[in-house]
Amino acid sequence: MTNNQPARVRYAPSPTGFFHVGGARTALYDYLLAKKTGGSFIIRIEDTDQKRYNPDSVRDLLDSLRYLGLDWDEGAEVGGDYGPYTQTERLDIYQKYSQQILDSGHAYRCFCSSERLAKVNEDRQKAKLNPGYDRFCRNIPPAEAERRAAAGEAFVLRIKIPLEGSVTGYDAIRGDITVANAVLNDAVLVKSNGIPTYHFAVVIDDHLMKITHIMRGEEWLGSFPIHVHLYNFLGFEMPVFAHLPVILNPAGKGKMSKRETRAPDGSVYPVFVHTFKELGYLPEALVNYLALLGWSYDGQTEIMSRQELIERFSLERVNASPASFNYDKLNNFNGIYIRQLSVEDLTDRLLPYLQADGINAKRDTLLKITPMIRERLTLLTDAADWVDFFFVDDLPDFDLNLLTPKKMSLQDVPGILQKAKEALSGIEFTHNELDAHLRQAAKELGIKAGQMFQPIRVAVCGKKVAPPIFGTLEALGKETTLKRLDLALEKLQNS
Repeated sequence: MTNNQPARVRYAPSPTGFFHVGGARTALYDYLLAKKTGGSFIIRIEDTDQKRYNPDSVRDLLDSLRYLGLDWDEGAEVGGDYGPYTQTERLDIYQKYSQQILDSGHAYRCFCSSERLAKVNEDRQKAKLNPGYDRFCRNIPPAEAERRAAAGEAFVLRIKIPLEGSVTGYDAIRGDITVANAVLNDAVLVKSNGIPTYHFAVVIDDHLMKITHIMRGEEWLGSFPIHVHLYNFLGFEMPVFAHLPVILNPAGKGKMSKRETRAPDGSVYPVFVHTFKELGYLPEALVNYLALLGWSYDGQTEIMSRQELIERFSLERVNASPASFNYDKLNNFNGIYIRQLSVEDLTDRLLPYLQADGINAKRDTLLKITPMIRERLTLLTDAADWVDFFFVDDLPDFDLNLLTPKKMSLQDVPGILQKAKEALSGIEFTHNELDAHLRQAAKELGIKAGQMFQPIRVAVCGKKVAPPIFGTLEALGKETTLKRLDLALEKLQNS
């Protein structure tokens, strides 16, 4: 296939757990190649491992893909001309090909019990050999194997790997990969219950769905030679394979964990896509960052829109070397993307996170606040601490000592707050008016502006760190501001 032909790519996870960012990187590369070439991005569910099947996994996968904006053209919940797109709904299809590969002499029935297989592995380990099957049933005459199967004896179907020579497959990232047949196992293709294994089903599905490119993690390199044999044995044309580099943990000393861990400060190191969403990462930032985990455009450009990623992506620029997941860099990306959002867009994205935190935020009020906090946000969930006091009738109790300005005492605070009330009570609550009158009040008191602003900020916000004071007072309004100043004065009087 030439590079300018439409690519048919698939992301085909096994639904045994939640959608990991490593899988998201693979799905993203599939999506980018499909979009760049005007091809099709397909979602297929590989659920033949029924023992580990998790019914929540498929929903998590599809919801996470939609959060990332990786809309698919065919597959789960969408349909298409090459369905079904769930493997357990395709068992009759696999049966046809299992008979074909058996009849061709490239597979055989194995009647070994699980007990015997365990004993074989134990003996091989004692002999310091790699675990594997000893091909005990490989030379059973076909007629005898047929008779035993017809009599009801349980069996699995195994591939008959050539005993000599080697097999070579081409990888778009790593070039030719050649493996001696002697080191390969006669892998199981169909289990005793008639359900195919991953090796067999994936090759058949990719062929019948006319997949042109297969991108998957480098952990699948070990099975690549078996798949090359299967393509040859079944007479299928090989698609383009690309085994993507492993994603390392932040320390760069091992694969990124499949489970979420915590940093020393107790914060979560997310690995599942839904957790990134819950923590307030923008999908645009996560997509941009994931694209750079193994691929680069020119070695320098990093911030790229989705359309730029589509136009610039190529397998030739994917590196075989592993890439470390850098949370600090992702956080930096997220902050950049937050600051690129319009006030209206950012406000609408913040609202559900604030509501999830129990903050009954009003959109019209939040529109006034968003410009003040946009530069201060790394994650959307950061907003709660910056805006919570805007949306409560009464502030929670706070340490009155927080009211004390630098180089002054708590006894100085009542006079400052009283002066603030006088300055604010007769003016319009606009930025310029607030600025002018409060600075004049500080001058009349003979104190610095910062010493004037600190007790006001704490009195109306309940905290020392808050958005800029004039914008805060303007958003709160005169009535709420004066009420909170009175309450602070009352608390000081009663303390």
